[in-house]
Amino acid sequence: MRRILALSTAVALFTGCSATPEEVTPPTEGATVAPAAPPQGETAPTPVNDETRDFTIDEHGTFTTGWAMAFLPGTDHLLIAERRGALQLRDQTTGEVTEITGLPEVHAQGQAGMHDIIPGPTFEQDGMIYLSWVRPHTNGAQGVVGRAYLDMTGHELTGLQEIWEQTPAAGNGHLSLRLLIDGDHLYVTSGDRQEMTPAQENDTNLGSVLRLTLDGRPAPDNPWGTEQWTMGHRNPLGIDTDAQGRIWVSEMGPQGGDELNLLVEGDNYGWPEASMGIHYNDDPIPDHTAGDGFHGPAAWWVPSISPGNLLIYSGELFDGWADSALLGGLSGEKIVRVELGEPATVVDEWEMGARIRALAEAPDGAIWVLEDGPAGRLLELRPA
Repeated sequence: MRRILALSTAVALFTGCSATPEEVTPPTEGATVAPAAPPQGETAPTPVNDETRDFTIDEHGTFTTGWAMAFLPGTDHLLIAERRGALQLRDQTTGEVTEITGLPEVHAQGQAGMHDIIPGPTFEQDGMIYLSWVRPHTNGAQGVVGRAYLDMTGHELTGLQEIWEQTPAAGNGHLSLRLLIDGDHLYVTSGDRQEMTPAQENDTNLGSVLRLTLDGRPAPDNPWGTEQWTMGHRNPLGIDTDAQGRIWVSEMGPQGGDELNLLVEGDNYGWPEASMGIHYNDDPIPDHTAGDGFHGPAAWWVPSISPGNLLIYSGELFDGWADSALLGGLSGEKIVRVELGEPATVVDEWEMGARIRALAEAPDGAIWVLEDGPAGRLLELRPA
């Protein structure tokens, strides 16, 4: 099904907050907060009003609790992870969808389940993919990263090897588990598991972005001699690189305080000591301020949009979008475009009418969108 959607670029940083129990279970669900002040000496990114753009949106079926997707290099296939514990392989030529077998046991409750999937650097030679999921544990649930070979003909995973685990195990929230391969390193986002304080500690791998070798070991030159590359994160659900090779993460904050962060080796991003939002019991959190010892966000949203993903666009199909960050909002039900200049600037926002779980750039530059929920649509966006 194809429809034309007029996507207005009139943007406000301060949009309505309507987080759902899947993401958080605050006692004041749906509450809003006053806009937080920017860090001392800085200004909040200013939205820019631009022309209205029209897009064609093609619908390509629905998926059950879709969570992540990746185009597989050298093929015409899209691999889709469903949080319920499944992987689906979609033939982009025929539209045929086939479920992959050989998956590990997946604990699918709350925010836990099958999480991210990315092709390995040798995928075109051997079919290796990296994936993250949550397995049952006596203490609740545990995030895991592994790698396996995808048999495109037999539609199965073989040789699955677990290479990393999230410690300690805890409940079903704030797992994060987004993956990025950059050169010889594997980056893993590890949420605070709704425990908050581990994000300021070096004796766990929670509340951090981790820098590993491709076989899951701590990179030998990491700043604290551990797996950690950066710390002080809450629930980073998106990670990507820009044209300069810089790494960015999108992060779901508390009531307000969603963030887009530029990662700098060894920096502390403040959670739970500093945030532009407040706790769900309405207790205040100190704002980021200059000289507080924490790395402040490049962009933030108060109230929340609940960013569930991050895509830094590298194509040419959408004129002028190269090196822009695209974030899909869950509670915000929108897609936001941020230009990664100095400062980062929110320039476009499009109401999508549904929770946006995943974004992916196709080889031809089209943007594919996966909606959240039990019958989330797979959409293809192209300039009209």
